[in-house]
Amino acid sequence: MSPYAPSDDALTPLKIVIAGGFGVGKTTMVGAVSEIEPLSTEETLTIASAGLDRLDGIDCKATTTVTMDFGRITFPAHGLVLLLFGTPGQERFWFMWDDLAHGAVGAIVLVDTRRLQDAFPAVEFFERRATPFLIAVNHFDGTHRYTPLEVREALGLRADTPVLTCDARSRESARAVLTALVGHAQRLAVPHRPLPSASPA
Repeated sequence: MSPYAPSDDALTPLKIVIAGGFGVGKTTMVGAVSEIEPLSTEETLTIASAGLDRLDGIDCKATTTVTMDFGRITFPAHGLVLLLFGTPGQERFWFMWDDLAHGAVGAIVLVDTRRLQDAFPAVEFFERRATPFLIAVNHFDGTHRYTPLEVREALGLRADTPVLTCDARSRESARAVLTALVGHAQRLAVPHRPLPSASPA
């Protein structure tokens, strides 16, 4: 570590939630961008869970997150460390969302346009909590690519809710989405308590 790099004590921690439907890429995004080995609580999908977890539109999905994914990424030039919490996507685990979202400054709702309806619970959840969030459309290989405007209209989003496209496998793409979220949350923050900036170093 550089002697000029800020210590952990000098960094401002910001909690970020990454939510969305089952198999949309939350675990992939956390793993791609985290600077530490991500903590992932995944279990193998079994025949017994087939009646509970909708698998249509999911390619080669062998495991499922049952509690959360956790990772972190530091923006040392801006004195920030983002603590990333990925939610489980299945309906039977939604009861955990309140705890995972507690204290979060913002959220990313990952979207797979093949299963757009799976994004509605997360959108409604964060709207109800008045948590700043943005939509990140995760482009899967071989799928039709809708414009951000088409996705916005399909989800019935407010005009001030950002809609971005991303590749959850790419560190640079995931980092850009996180940067956009912090900027969005900063703009919505209480004027006398602004969030620190997290523009790319």
